[in-house]
Amino acid sequence: MFFTYLRRELRRRRKAALVVASGLALGIALVIVVSSVSAGMGRAQDKVLQSLYGLGTDMTVTKAAAPAGSDAQRPRFRFDAQDDGSGGEQSSDRVMVRGFQTLAGSTVGRVGAQSGVADAVGGLSLQVVKVSGAFTRGRFEQGEGGGQGFGRAGAQPSPQGRVEGGGADFDVNNYSVYGTDVTKPGLGPLTSSKITSGRSFTRSETDARVAVADAAYAKEKKLKTGSTVTVKGTKFKVVGIATADSGDAAADLYVPLKQAQTLAGAKDKVTTIYVKATDSQRIGSVKSEIQKDVPGTTVTTSADLAGTVSGSLSTASSLAAGVGKWLSIVVLAAAFLVAGLLTSSAVSRRVREFGTLKALGWKSGRVTRQVVGEAVVNGLVGGALGIALGLAGAYAVTAVSPTLQAQLGGGGGAGGGGFGGFRGGPGREAAGKTLDVALTAPVSLTVIALAVALAVTGGLVAGAFGGWRASRLRPADALRRVE
Repeated sequence: MFFTYLRRELRRRRKAALVVASGLALGIALVIVVSSVSAGMGRAQDKVLQSLYGLGTDMTVTKAAAPAGSDAQRPRFRFDAQDDGSGGEQSSDRVMVRGFQTLAGSTVGRVGAQSGVADAVGGLSLQVVKVSGAFTRGRFEQGEGGGQGFGRAGAQPSPQGRVEGGGADFDVNNYSVYGTDVTKPGLGPLTSSKITSGRSFTRSETDARVAVADAAYAKEKKLKTGSTVTVKGTKFKVVGIATADSGDAAADLYVPLKQAQTLAGAKDKVTTIYVKATDSQRIGSVKSEIQKDVPGTTVTTSADLAGTVSGSLSTASSLAAGVGKWLSIVVLAAAFLVAGLLTSSAVSRRVREFGTLKALGWKSGRVTRQVVGEAVVNGLVGGALGIALGLAGAYAVTAVSPTLQAQLGGGGGAGGGGFGGFRGGPGREAAGKTLDVALTAPVSLTVIALAVALAVTGGLVAGAFGGWRASRLRPADALRRVE
């Protein structure tokens, strides 16, 4: 009897049922779209962060660089003019530890032994400045700016270099080299790039003279797999070309860690320790433990970096998490309220019907169950419509894939240990870099389950309003309505 009456009433009151279901559908669809867009924002932010420190890294351990005015930050180049005044071609290489002070290699083991650390790997960030040219009757000496005064590889010489007592025609080649631990390829900045030609390092190449070149640098220098590059007199064979997944690569060249240490004269030293936690919930406690065990270091987590990403991605993410969330709650609450009021109003228009049923012996509980059943069905219909609309909205966002920009470098410079330091450790500084990220709106099963739960909840809320109104009806109400 319950289902027969339910089916008859829903068919007879299709328009009213559709109005209630449509209100719930709009609220549920908005929740799905906002949730899926927020998930897409999260993926976009993860992509940006991975381009900074590499896939799988939860935090890094570094030590602040020496003050900018120290001698360590001012490598000098000296060239003597030829006695005959003709000047000869001369060159000088300087390999500098870039961005941070070095840490003992044993620190990697200490960090890796911390509770909550799944893995830790060290890396050494270097900057190479090669100055070559012909000088006459004078001496060239780099000024106070140090290697940081030169631009990207192939750029014009910095005005901070000077020639004393003669003329000069020289060229500056400035590029970054990163020493990576080839025994742990799954952690570190190279994981943010994809090998597009050749191969990556093998675990046995711990001290081999091989290199992986960034695709942009390889194109600029016309390098390919099998080419040879020379760093401070040491020849390296290019075994692979790596293309950054997004933004700039961490370095122009990657070499085995031992080779990088040899080039820099920094035996058993690292500049950055990349750490992977056993559980994302333990990142905060792991950070505290590392800071206690390795004093004087800066521990930077992915959460620290996320707070320094600016641009339209950050703005849109804030809106989705803030305004979008509360807008969904308000609209959904309004949809529930409207559904409840419409259901209560519909019951009031059926006073004669329910009064007659009570006069025929129906108890209040039976009438209430009938009203609640109709409301729950309306809620489920609204949920189905809402899921369809929500999926359509999420698909539209993914199909359009609007481009958002992430401005990198909101923190300090390469030696700061903050955002710029995190990025600057393995390669170039991130300051002023802008990444374009395509927004998607993935819909998970969790969101679908939430939509179903909201549909049932909406139906129950509407049923509660209608059931309360129906429970207050008396047989006499039907008689008064007839009169």
